[in-house]
Amino acid sequence: MRNSCFCFLFVCCTMFVCAQNKQLLYDFNEIPQALLLNPGVEIGYKSYVGIPLLSGISFQAGSSGASVNDFFANDGIDINDKIRERALYGMGVRDELSGTYQLELISVGFRGKKNPDNFYSFGLYNEGDAIGYWFKDYAILGFEGNAGRLNQRFDLSHLKTRGDMVNVFHFGLNKRVNSDLVLGIRGKLYSSIFSFKSTKNSGYFVTTEGQNNLLASTLVADMMVQTAGIESFRKAADDNTGIGNVFSKRGLFGGDLGVGVDFGLTYNLNKQTVVTASILDLGFISHSGDVKNYVFKGQTTIEGVEVKLPEDLVNASADFWQDLVDEVKELLPYEENNDSYISFRPTKLNGSIRYNFGEQIPYRDDCNCSVVKTKNNLGYANGVGAQIYVINRPKGPQSALTAFYQKNFGKNIGLKTTYTIDKFSATNIGFGANFNIGPVNIYAMADNLLSYQNIAASKYASFQLGINVISWGKN
Repeated sequence: MRNSCFCFLFVCCTMFVCAQNKQLLYDFNEIPQALLLNPGVEIGYKSYVGIPLLSGISFQAGSSGASVNDFFANDGIDINDKIRERALYGMGVRDELSGTYQLELISVGFRGKKNPDNFYSFGLYNEGDAIGYWFKDYAILGFEGNAGRLNQRFDLSHLKTRGDMVNVFHFGLNKRVNSDLVLGIRGKLYSSIFSFKSTKNSGYFVTTEGQNNLLASTLVADMMVQTAGIESFRKAADDNTGIGNVFSKRGLFGGDLGVGVDFGLTYNLNKQTVVTASILDLGFISHSGDVKNYVFKGQTTIEGVEVKLPEDLVNASADFWQDLVDEVKELLPYEENNDSYISFRPTKLNGSIRYNFGEQIPYRDDCNCSVVKTKNNLGYANGVGAQIYVINRPKGPQSALTAFYQKNFGKNIGLKTTYTIDKFSATNIGFGANFNIGPVNIYAMADNLLSYQNIAASKYASFQLGINVISWGKN
């Protein structure tokens, strides 16, 4: 039963893990949502309005460790052996289980009337992000127990996780400085719906020979789980008062607040070579409302049930196990508090270089004057290049490298294909398409297409889609 529960928990974790890279959307200039990845992107439209709840939907899933197929493939191997070989001893403490999604609620952008070099954008999106690393020693202890592991220390620092759900209100300015340089900045206000983190744990659990009993178990711990907002949802569920009300209140400035900023740029090295860069979510959230923390700090040694012979054998009222339970509760160094804490956003870096070639549709004169792009000015028909992506994670930066090719068919169709290498996959091929049907803009993208032959064996998959209404042309 213990093994089955462990297997179920592990498989559930690996089915809902994600990364945050959006390499297909990054630098896809014709799509308004590219502004969220680089506030300094080249913009070729007068204004846009996103269709609420449909303008920007993204979800990614993957695993740097084992896949579902590793455990449930019909290969004649016992599932307990699979767990032991492919999870307990096949995965390392840096193997990542993480997740993210994003849903745009409001998305609007427009070019300044008095100064067309300025493009303003604002909106609101809901985002959820979580990460956990493989708790290797916890898994071994839970699956196999401590029998036969005398003097082996189980490392408590293997527990490292964080996550949150936030509403993000943002306002951005994209400014063409000259014919070669575009700069962008976006301010953000975070309204936290809930948060949890446990990232600075240390200590160990070890079983040794006992003095008053055969074995002694020693626990040395300095651990903390910090949460904010979760108690409100628990109470709403218990009281049947409406989880939706709590969600709305905390998501609309009724929860914990934070601030952040994005920066970005696009620079034309020459007529055909373009470099871009951006830094996103440089910010934090201060958690002070509805905070509940669980602290496990101290040292204790327990030697189990102690029986004095022969007198205890004739004492019918003796409750040895209850005595042990009471002793454990008394000795365990556990407490709860409501201390406030700060969580930093998972900051992301992007950078790319692109070489344009093929049919040229000029979008600016050979001068330093400012020219607003129009729908008929898509630049070159082809673009090829590379992109690097880095995200800050609890165990250090995580990166991905992408090669891409983009093809524009006139003014209405754009296609992009990517090949990405990261910790999730070395064979990630993605494809994205963008269509302009009159003022309506529709885009759809998917990653790791080769894995669709066997989804259960895949360690990564993602999709992005959206619908906007765009106004093209000069003011």
